[in-house]
Amino acid sequence: MKIQTARSGSRLVIKLCGEMDEYSAAQVRTACDDIIDRNKTAGSIVIDLADVAFMDSTGIGFLIGRYKKAGKMGIKLAVQSPNFAADKVLSLAGIYTLIPKVN
Repeated sequence: MKIQTARSGSRLVIKLCGEMDEYSAAQVRTACDDIIDRNKTAGSIVIDLADVAFMDSTGIGFLIGRYKKAGKMGIKLAVQSPNFAADKVLSLAGIYTLIPKVN
């Protein structure tokens, strides 16, 4: 999985590209934690899922972990542009009650 970042003011966007599954989760988790640690002054973080082709329950765990990490730092976390299947998984799991979806 590829990870791209962009920062505009206090908003940090982390764009994920590829498949979020058990195989890729550890690498993505470590890389995103490093990105978050280097951007402690961010006011908000958006995880862009537009180019995530597949996501299973591992992706839910990944998002909850980054939500908790960001929250401890006083940073708000949101998700953006999940595909239909990922959106359905996140919705059914109730993730949007913790992590808002933005456009």
